[in-house]
Amino acid sequence: MSVLDGILAGVREDLERRRNQTSLAELRARVADMPPTLDPLPGFRAPGMSIIAEVKRRSPSKGDLAEIPDPASLAAQYAEGGAAAISVLTEERRFGGSLADLDAVRTRVPVPVLRKDFIVDPYQLWEARAHGADLALLMVVSLEGGLLEEMVGVCREAGLTPFVESHTAAELELAAKTGEPLLGVNARDLTTLNVDRSVFRDLATRFPEGAVRVAESGVAGPQDVVEYRSWGADVVLVGEALVRSGDPRTSVRQFIEAAAVSASAS
Repeated sequence: MSVLDGILAGVREDLERRRNQTSLAELRARVADMPPTLDPLPGFRAPGMSIIAEVKRRSPSKGDLAEIPDPASLAAQYAEGGAAAISVLTEERRFGGSLADLDAVRTRVPVPVLRKDFIVDPYQLWEARAHGADLALLMVVSLEGGLLEEMVGVCREAGLTPFVESHTAAELELAAKTGEPLLGVNARDLTTLNVDRSVFRDLATRFPEGAVRVAESGVAGPQDVVEYRSWGADVVLVGEALVRSGDPRTSVRQFIEAAAVSASAS
């Protein structure tokens, strides 16, 4: 069993527990009374580098990263630093996240919020929307046999923007076939947890025309964001480097500014 297989097994168990507590009909009724979601694409397509800043307590590869007793406060600092969107990891077992974190962040920040989880069932998308998400992560690697297209359709029905993530050229081709504009390449291989940022470099020219290109994983400092930008990234998702920085507001600003200085110098 790969690392990803183990994570997905736990995700499905936890999903069934939540489904037994709250029905899909209840979630859909809650969504019907909610205001429209925020569209992240104008911000991501604005001039300069966009940062998705992540609320991330733990990871399977690094263990505990930060306690984060107040995820809403952390997210507010990200937004004040200029983050275009906030990513909230809601997977419980390996990442220490929760839907309560998503609730807290949504009430605090004016920017779009991404539910980042291992989504394998439409229920999770209605759940994401009911807890305030504007975007939802869809990983090609865990959505086979037509499930990716189904999930994209559910996102649209629920009012969510799909963020379709790939790890290989074959996955990126499948992501492109959805016709969705927000596409990411994760430098972390979720079957082994190895990180290789050159994966984004090698796939950058394979994004379809007009796509918003998101680079994920492997950012330790501003220079890594600059490099992703030089390879064609419009958006960079950063988690570990920010939660460990000690000053997330300033760190987000530094990432954005470093990319801007590099762009003006080239």
